[in-house]
Amino acid sequence: MASNRINRINDEIQRELAAQLRNLKDPRVSGMVSITRVDTTNDLRYARVYVSALDKAREKDVLKGLKSASGFLRRELGHALQLRYTPELQFIGDGSIEHGAHILELLRQEEEKDAARGPRPEVEE
Repeated sequence: MASNRINRINDEIQRELAAQLRNLKDPRVSGMVSITRVDTTNDLRYARVYVSALDKAREKDVLKGLKSASGFLRRELGHALQLRYTPELQFIGDGSIEHGAHILELLRQEEEKDAARGPRPEVEE
């Protein structure tokens, strides 16, 4: 039961933080930045926020900007969600989207190799 509650809280935190990113005035957090996942501890003291940036070269700057704005984001999160404890936010770069894109590229390459070999001969049983 508690894990279901934590999952709902994680979803709410993710949704609220994604909305708050648009209000940040820090130029380091501009561009295509996504909150991919949130993991909150059971006591609601800490929340790991996984962030993905479209421009991987700027990801470290984005994380620094988010760390700098974490007090503001935490305060706004507390007002929006009205939890007893507003978790301390820890921002972490998420490479899962990049990893998935790499796997898709490998699969495309294999499909191209198969297509270049031509049709397979049919085997009679």
